[in-house]
Amino acid sequence: MTKIYKNISILIILICFLVACNKKDEPQQQTEIPVTVLDTIKVDPPLQRLDVVYSIDSLQTKTALDSFNNRFSSEQRKIIYALNRIDERKVWTGKELVIPDSISTDLMDYSPFPKDLGMVDTIPKLVLISQRIQAFGLYESGKLIKWGPVSSGKKSTPTPNGLHYGNYKAKRKVSSVNEDWILPYYFNFMNFEGVGTHQYAMPGYPASHACVRLYMADAQYIYDWANMWTLNGSTIKSNGTPFIVYGEYDYDNKKPWLQLADSIESNNFTEDEIEVLRNHIKNYLADPKNFSVEEEPEEPLT
Repeated sequence: MTKIYKNISILIILICFLVACNKKDEPQQQTEIPVTVLDTIKVDPPLQRLDVVYSIDSLQTKTALDSFNNRFSSEQRKIIYALNRIDERKVWTGKELVIPDSISTDLMDYSPFPKDLGMVDTIPKLVLISQRIQAFGLYESGKLIKWGPVSSGKKSTPTPNGLHYGNYKAKRKVSSVNEDWILPYYFNFMNFEGVGTHQYAMPGYPASHACVRLYMADAQYIYDWANMWTLNGSTIKSNGTPFIVYGEYDYDNKKPWLQLADSIESNNFTEDEIEVLRNHIKNYLADPKNFSVEEEPEEPLT
């Protein structure tokens, strides 16, 4: 009996040895090396868009204009005005408007900005301003929370592109160009040049003296939402909310929003714009003033 147990023990040891050898010969699973978000920019499709077809209406007659006003509710007309980057008073006979065949009363349904922007998900708050499509988008940790129309600097006084930061704000500012111009809910993002966002007339094209014009509600929203700089005397201790201005408006081509009638994707990010944003985000991440540093507590006096 002892001999049988001894043989069984030897057999078990032999089997364990063979299994171990086989496992050693198996190829080891490689651990995936995570790549940075900046190298794999995640640009999801824009917010769930309505299944719409855009068309252009030139409202050729007074009857056509009256029909437009009667066909759509006040809230629906506001959506159409925003899509065309205009105020209500800028609609007249002969005015070309892009109109979707299905009108939602939520402007987010027509956003040209992606709902998720992976490369900015480490930034608590971000303002994007596209001069090409004359629109702004607000992001919180990579999630789009709001968008709307703008009127940026005209051809002779363009809004400077680049990575800027929110500096100071004023509920009512007098223009440095003309003291008769009152700028409600002004938020400066270029201190020395005096450039910022504020409410003013929206004509449907770039028209400002370098500032970024907005609807009143949008100007007030950014005024309340964005952060100012933190100063230590006259030195910037920490930057305010980043404002990234990019793209160029094409004065020689059809207005970008009118191009939606040709392609619903015509107002999306271009590859060049994505590359520009990538570089600005790298610069943001490299600036220590964008990250709060906890001050070391003072040692108690002994």
